[in-house]
Amino acid sequence: MKYVIILGDGMADNPIPELDNKTPLMVAEKPAMDYIARSGRTGRLETIPPDMPTGSAVANLSVLGYDPHRTFQGRGVLEAASLGIKLSENDMAMRVNLISVEDNRIRSHSADHITNEEANQLIRDLQKHFIQFKIHLYQGLSYRHVLIVPDGDTRLKCAPPHDHLGQLIDALFVEPLTPEAKPTADLLNQLILESETFLRSHPLNRKRKKAGKLPANMLWPWSPGRKPRMKSFEERFGIKGAVISAVDLVKGLAIYAGMDVIPVEGATGLYDTNYENKADACLRSLNTHDLVFVHVEAPDEAGHAQDVKLKIRCIEDLDRRLLQRVLNGLKNRITETAIAILPDHPTPIAHGAHTREPVPVAILDPRIHPDSVEYFDEESVKLGSLGLMKGAEFIVTLLGKDK
Repeated sequence: MKYVIILGDGMADNPIPELDNKTPLMVAEKPAMDYIARSGRTGRLETIPPDMPTGSAVANLSVLGYDPHRTFQGRGVLEAASLGIKLSENDMAMRVNLISVEDNRIRSHSADHITNEEANQLIRDLQKHFIQFKIHLYQGLSYRHVLIVPDGDTRLKCAPPHDHLGQLIDALFVEPLTPEAKPTADLLNQLILESETFLRSHPLNRKRKKAGKLPANMLWPWSPGRKPRMKSFEERFGIKGAVISAVDLVKGLAIYAGMDVIPVEGATGLYDTNYENKADACLRSLNTHDLVFVHVEAPDEAGHAQDVKLKIRCIEDLDRRLLQRVLNGLKNRITETAIAILPDHPTPIAHGAHTREPVPVAILDPRIHPDSVEYFDEESVKLGSLGLMKGAEFIVTLLGKDK
């Protein structure tokens, strides 16, 4: 048996007044998702436990059947793994964004989706500037980068910038959770303040402002952690897995889970990602792997941007250009393939930040009769036979371990 998981990051939402109190999933044209719901079983999945942060790392760990209480060590360590950064036992890894600050408030968590080339120049220059800090900055993609603090204390309260758009910087600085963590918090806050001074007059930012773009005028570190210890996916479930994603976080999770990361040309993590190449890579990977996990970041970015039209477009593109293409490619082996569609968490348009509400799930398994649900959306699946799943129940159900 083969297994496919298609995950639309942040795809779930709340009812929106301008959509007649429907969600983007309810109004989007998504025949492939509805086909899976109609031909399979539906329900909901709690991906983020009540006492865990509302981030994609926690949510995707849950989707793949890992207990985030035991395995979550922050986004930084996962993204570091994706970038090939080797961590010592004493290294603290953090995700660090290039952000845009205006009037002392976070204007953009992504510096207006700064290009890779521009971001790489800034990160290189910042690393040289902060040589005396004994920290290490590593270039990622666009606004997403990694900060390593040797012997850093992870007991910190940090503010994910995408969850605090429009808020005052003064209320969001890093806070120590213990007295021992204060030196690390002080170091990070000094890094934030000095990065603003350095970036304010950087030639690249002057060029961006002249072109009408937001400047990348501050570094923002968050999500501290150390190297996690976790069993491989194959050790846990006895099957070989592969992951397709443009996002370092998800690639790093795959590396720690012992899953193969499949590179895809044109995968960007935005609405302009190459959906077709992702679909084709998924189909090819099924020849050499038992399970393929395809992650699409675009709906989440549209949610953070609070752009309802873009979010609907991203859902429709995912459906038509990726999911339907996978279904078409599976026609000759659909009887031996189970396929699931779900988000990892909601990213509601109303406030542009992640939330922890359960997400809709649909699983088409040719061995099992469908339930009566016709559509894939937040409300319809509440009547599904899968009910409310938690923890590893989704992956166990997909793999047929409940039969």
